[in-house]
Amino acid sequence: MRILIADDHDLVREMMAAYLERDCGAKVVQSPSFDDAMAEIARSGAFDLVLLDYRMPGMRGLEGLHAALEVSQGKPVALISGTADKTIAEEALAAGAAGFLPKTMSARSMSNAVRFMTMGETYVPIDFMTAKETENPALAHLTPRERQVLEGIKKGQSNKEIALDHDIQEVTVKLHVKTLCRKMGAKNRTQAAMMARDQEMV
Repeated sequence: MRILIADDHDLVREMMAAYLERDCGAKVVQSPSFDDAMAEIARSGAFDLVLLDYRMPGMRGLEGLHAALEVSQGKPVALISGTADKTIAEEALAAGAAGFLPKTMSARSMSNAVRFMTMGETYVPIDFMTAKETENPALAHLTPRERQVLEGIKKGQSNKEIALDHDIQEVTVKLHVKTLCRKMGAKNRTQAAMMARDQEMV
């Protein structure tokens, strides 16, 4: 069983790979970005399963999922995420994803999910899909685009990098930064990033 895990968080990626190699006897290839994952598929052929982090460099959400599905020759592609909600999971499944794995799931559950998906089944945790969503109230007054920009700021990205990630103009990002700082009561982007981190807003 050949599995590709693409995630920009080294620790998460390496721990998942270790579990799958131990519990499933899989041969796991790791990629730190979406572009690297696509290059790996082009270089070594389709994998039995591809796991893509929903929020990583180059992924652009479901756009990355669509692109990976196109080159995977019918093999399953699934999303992993520590932040996406069940709406994203539903959209991913509708787009053809083999499953959705929250990073909060146990190692044993992850291994079982991988086995299901490599056998052609679709997997998504029932408790995740039926859980009542609780949104941080600090996010309620931010638009979806402002939340994306805030996430980029939290990661330490420049306006240009945020613009590239979301395919928007740099000047638009600058305006969003100004607006979200005003809504959050932050003096600047650095304070906004600190507030986002401390309050676990994104």
